[in-house]
Amino acid sequence: MSDLPRRAVTRSAKLASLPLGFAGRTALGVGKRTFGKSAEAVAVEIQQRTAEQLFKVLGELKGGAMKLGQMLSIFEAALPPEIAGPYRATLTRLQEAAPPLPASAVHRVLAEGLGEDWRDRFQEFDDEPAAAASIGQVHRAIWEDGRDVAVKVQYPGAGKALISDFNQLARLGRLFGVLMPGLDVKSMLTELKERVVEELDYTIEAESQTLMREGFPADDPDFYIPEVVAQAGDVLVTEWIDGTPLSKIISDGDQDTRDHAALLYCRFLLSGPSRCGLLHGDPHPGNFRLLPDGRLGVLDFGAVDRIPEEFQYRMGRLLRIGTLDDIDEIEAALRDEEFIREGVDVDIEGLEAFLAPITEPFVTETFRFSREWLRDMAARVTDLRPTNVVRQLNLPPEYVIVHRVLSAGTGVLCQLECEIPARAESLRWVAGFADEEEEAEPVA
Repeated sequence: MSDLPRRAVTRSAKLASLPLGFAGRTALGVGKRTFGKSAEAVAVEIQQRTAEQLFKVLGELKGGAMKLGQMLSIFEAALPPEIAGPYRATLTRLQEAAPPLPASAVHRVLAEGLGEDWRDRFQEFDDEPAAAASIGQVHRAIWEDGRDVAVKVQYPGAGKALISDFNQLARLGRLFGVLMPGLDVKSMLTELKERVVEELDYTIEAESQTLMREGFPADDPDFYIPEVVAQAGDVLVTEWIDGTPLSKIISDGDQDTRDHAALLYCRFLLSGPSRCGLLHGDPHPGNFRLLPDGRLGVLDFGAVDRIPEEFQYRMGRLLRIGTLDDIDEIEAALRDEEFIREGVDVDIEGLEAFLAPITEPFVTETFRFSREWLRDMAARVTDLRPTNVVRQLNLPPEYVIVHRVLSAGTGVLCQLECEIPARAESLRWVAGFADEEEEAEPVA
């Protein structure tokens, strides 16, 4: 990781440059208004330049700043393509270019976690990582009992870097507020920080994976959750699973395979809360494998959210109300859940036009997810004018990971170009969604 900014003073300076740049742009905007440029035009220009600088700096930093950038899809979706495109490219390049830890460093982490005699726990251990991520890397090995295992090793110092970044980012709420004035940024950043702290703790990840395996046992006809073999310190050892990565199906799969994988993918994300009280919070295609027996294998349980039954019902009820032809009831429900904050007025017609296509997959018997449909959704939120209703909406902290799953999961389904019965899966698995079904029929 030596090619990325690491020293605290360097990281702090980059983050500190953001409010200074914003102040300069605000002063420039006042000057332009003085010379006759419309307030709305100046506001849009300030927002675009603020967004450009914000995401540029986030993309240059590894750790908490980069992870925040990856997670805040609500901001990215609100940006014009000329800003969001290079930002995504920067994140991809950083992640792909992250150099692996030297074998000696990996061995130190293993010794700290499993003991100085860690090699006795393995029949074989491959020093070359099989995969790398933002806070750790995975090695393939053979456990002492002969099982193929995946050994997840966290980068030394990753935790301190992440927490330091989030402490810095918490001071930048005003900048995010420029982009999304209806958003309670402080609460959202606090929630994200708590999630990242949990993701750093492999004890929590091991517990989450074990609980999810109990909800989706080894003989499940649709899914396979690898068993946790061992966990200690910054080391997590689980079963290794082979299969076709979802990304490979996206690029090369035939239509039947796409539809089958997509149905299981959708079913897994929707059914987790009701089956084991957990929501898998990182639905990236790299975390899923289509196994030879047709089941979907699931990896990486660092970002898992506990979903209480009461909250499951509230989410389902909100989703159901969103499918109804009653915009007043929809607005009331959004206010109840604080998606529209107290004192914020929204354009009801604009809200109705914005929500209608988003709820479409949960209204029709089957729905075809496509890149074209996704581009249309994105176009609805890339308008930075103050009149755009999406800029007045809030993301309540408890919905942060839910939004992440819904937006990222929808993106994967659109990449699969699939047709699946998303509504039927929701009726089957989402508490609250089927309530009052006969009394309030959805829009056809």
